[in-house]
Amino acid sequence: MFQKILIANRGEIACRVIKTAHRLGIGTVAVYSEADADARHVRLANEAVLIGPAAARDSYLAIDKIIAAARQTGAQAIHPGSGFLSENPDFAAACAANHLVFIGPPVEAIRAMGSKSTAKELMAQAGIPLTPGYHGDNQEPAFLREQANRIGYPVLIKASAGGGGKGMRRVEKSEDFEAALASCQREAASAFGDERVLVEKYLLHPRHIEIQVFGDIHGSVVYLFERDCSVQRRHQKVLEEAPAPGMTLARRAAMGTAAVTAAKSVNYVGAGTVEFIVSADGAFYFMEMNTRLQVEHPVTEMISGLDLVEWQLRVACGESLPLTQEQIQIHGHALEARIYAEDPAKGFLPSTGKLVHLAPPEENLHVRVDTGVEEGDEIGPFYDPMIAKLIVWDTHREQALARMLQALAQYRIVGVANNVDFLSRLVASPAFVRADLDTDLIEREREFLFPATAPIPRDVFLVAALATLLREEARASAEAARHTDPLSPWHRRDGWRLNSRAERRLLFRAGELEKTVGVRYAEQGYALDIDGQETRVRGELGPNDTLRVDLGGLRLNATVVVAGERRYVFLHGHAWPLARVDPLYYSGEGGGQEGGLLAPMPGNVIALLVREGARVEKGAPLLILEAMKMEHTITAPTKGTVKSFHFAVGDPVSDGAELVEFEPEMLEGVRND
Repeated sequence: MFQKILIANRGEIACRVIKTAHRLGIGTVAVYSEADADARHVRLANEAVLIGPAAARDSYLAIDKIIAAARQTGAQAIHPGSGFLSENPDFAAACAANHLVFIGPPVEAIRAMGSKSTAKELMAQAGIPLTPGYHGDNQEPAFLREQANRIGYPVLIKASAGGGGKGMRRVEKSEDFEAALASCQREAASAFGDERVLVEKYLLHPRHIEIQVFGDIHGSVVYLFERDCSVQRRHQKVLEEAPAPGMTLARRAAMGTAAVTAAKSVNYVGAGTVEFIVSADGAFYFMEMNTRLQVEHPVTEMISGLDLVEWQLRVACGESLPLTQEQIQIHGHALEARIYAEDPAKGFLPSTGKLVHLAPPEENLHVRVDTGVEEGDEIGPFYDPMIAKLIVWDTHREQALARMLQALAQYRIVGVANNVDFLSRLVASPAFVRADLDTDLIEREREFLFPATAPIPRDVFLVAALATLLREEARASAEAARHTDPLSPWHRRDGWRLNSRAERRLLFRAGELEKTVGVRYAEQGYALDIDGQETRVRGELGPNDTLRVDLGGLRLNATVVVAGERRYVFLHGHAWPLARVDPLYYSGEGGGQEGGLLAPMPGNVIALLVREGARVEKGAPLLILEAMKMEHTITAPTKGTVKSFHFAVGDPVSDGAELVEFEPEMLEGVRND
């Protein structure tokens, strides 16, 4: 076994590899960019080497710097993780040239499967069914559009060298093809350094099912069953589960055999995933093979009881596969939810900021959390905004769903927008519960998943007020302890007054709603009044902002996190953001700027789509921002004129920066005197 390995990655996958390596007594070396100087994977590793600026092309994609770090620290092997250089054949070749073991497949296998076009040709030769499409080398826009017209719409444009939803667009009609192609090529070049694409028929309502395979240098290849990854947004996976619901033994054997055939066709070694698209009638078609450890591998580990990173390390050392196909069994059902810093209500736009409060559910036999961040860390604009992977296991799917809902209800995140509440609705959605799965599920269940804003329960304001009062009591007690006369009445927070009754008011705001909570100090606790209805409340502060509450005899557990004027109330499995309003300072004035279009996130301007002075219709694309390797188009909010752009192509912009001076067109007959 190796004595020391270098992990050429970051975030949760780097932390995941480090965990197994340390369990096996293997020393670890982390690499990090300037943006990741204080990252969790750096803190966990035995050693860490700075390899460059924040931009991935200057750090995590810089092959020479990573090789130099391995040689400098005496590492014997390099684990590429997932993403970045994990499927780059030049990186694997550079490792071999420098007498370093690449913990992954042979260079030839990466080259063959790294090109989706070449992989399709190999699968066709092996007799594995393919989705109709064009997978050749001709990348002329007019030619590709002609192929799309021949295939028939809708079609899917996909980066030939990529994955993770980047460089991928669904196109509904011919006239939209070239704009979508240009966007795909830009994203593919940025994310993978290769702008080549392929075009395939877009199957309506398909399932996305993948098979985990593993090979060794002695020619053995096994499959470790399947994962259903159908639940996606923007072609990126959101929920994964294993085994796939409704999978028959015959179909599992057929898909597993096809996956093993695919792996053997390129003499595959190590962990790999063969992805299939499955039509409504059960027919399956080869999509691609990912020559690395997938993000969703934990669900396979949970149902098999195996550590796939340990298998990778042992196979890379020349050992045989630990088990034969007959010895690998399925036990129970597992689900994985990807916890992202993103805003589902704003089209899943990434969110950046400091993790002011981060409290995941407690890990146990049924619950696992793989993460690359801790409370106090930053989610920046340079990399994927994943916070964690939440994995649950139980004996049957129904119990696993209940475990997931419970674990999501216990997740507490403050500081960035996140998708925890959305995931809770997704897991509880009727289609997902009955396993009616396909890649359009989120769109089909849109009404359920994106409900109209519900009224904030009265209990939320009561809990927010109680937390404020209990914290005042705690501060007063701490202050009294620091003085020579701790019994001074000036330190008391019990509302005592001479010949009168102490009353006060607390004001909270949520969006346009303001709610006043009247406070009267009672014998034990407080009497809180909202809209003329009084409730006796009491409670006790716990660790990590938790709160034990008694609301008129109803006892609840809650968490209230304070961040500036904000109060984040976690109650009944939901997060409720409020603002504590100080009437001495609150002006009631709204924000925003008329005539300006603001950046929804930090990023870089990569294209200006109209000229200054142009008159445009509502919804017309004006410019394109790139953030976290994804493109986001800024459109005209109404009919009007683009007076000027405040940034040029290539300029970085900060969150909330005004991008365009835009003059809305006045309605006919209306003057602005």
